[in-house]
Amino acid sequence: MSSVNLPFNLGIHPINWVGEDVLEHGDFYTYEQVMEEISSLGFVGTEISRKFPKDPVELKKALDRYSLQLTTQWKSVFFSDPKRHDSELEAYRKHVEFLKNFGCKVVSTAEIGGSMLNQDPRRGQDETYVQRLDNDGWEYMVEGLNKAGEICRENGMHLVYHHHAGTVVEQPEEIDRLMEMSDPSSVSLLYDTGHGYYGGNDPVQLLEKYHDRIKYVHLKDIRQEVLDKARTDAYSIRQCISNGLFTVPGDGCLDFTAIFNKLVEKGYSDWALIEGEQDPLKCNPYEYAKKSKAFIENIVGEFSNVK
Repeated sequence: MSSVNLPFNLGIHPINWVGEDVLEHGDFYTYEQVMEEISSLGFVGTEISRKFPKDPVELKKALDRYSLQLTTQWKSVFFSDPKRHDSELEAYRKHVEFLKNFGCKVVSTAEIGGSMLNQDPRRGQDETYVQRLDNDGWEYMVEGLNKAGEICRENGMHLVYHHHAGTVVEQPEEIDRLMEMSDPSSVSLLYDTGHGYYGGNDPVQLLEKYHDRIKYVHLKDIRQEVLDKARTDAYSIRQCISNGLFTVPGDGCLDFTAIFNKLVEKGYSDWALIEGEQDPLKCNPYEYAKKSKAFIENIVGEFSNVK
């Protein structure tokens, strides 16, 4: 275990081992291998992988075996279509109840209507542009999110909205609009460094602006040369990931010294999970996670020593 006392809880996402958008990435891993490596690196907090047991009893046994704490699980919603609200909210409530069994405090949530993520059934697998919402779509989406947030509140949890590359909430003005339109008591923010930068945000400015709404963090770095090519050649999200757009903190172009300085300054004390989301055959997830963990502890440790 680490000897560095961080002011927030540092965990890691199993997506570093097993891809969720590019399914061939890490498909050879078993959940036991993933959990064992996460645990042996000294991490406690993690999210759910598609390789993890689906049965809650079996999942609980597996997490306990490796001394791991589940922090959340992504939940796609399709609130921009008002005809789907009832079924979406019913599914959302079941998701909340599932996560509550594991002591999760947040529900990672993202609208997939109009997205490039191969989850909007009206669109193809590898779309190269986002179908932006009109004003009615925004009203319907926020209405659904506020109601979903109420379900979270009833269960002692928070809806944390995941601004995400290739979705209708990724750009600065879209994040601003969501934060302005939604009820702050129902909709919080999942701050993602990599997806923020992909969407055209300055990660430090985004953190400064909405620190009081942030209740969960994903730590992801970006390879600038891949992002530039993705813009020029109109990559789909799966192409971005396959070509190595994302990597772990300390291995890309983002200024994590400034990001962590701001996190510490604003007193963030909840979960922050490392996400690399790259081909494990090219970038060994254990080694990348180990280096990134040391990188983070070194930066944040320096801040702590100063204080």
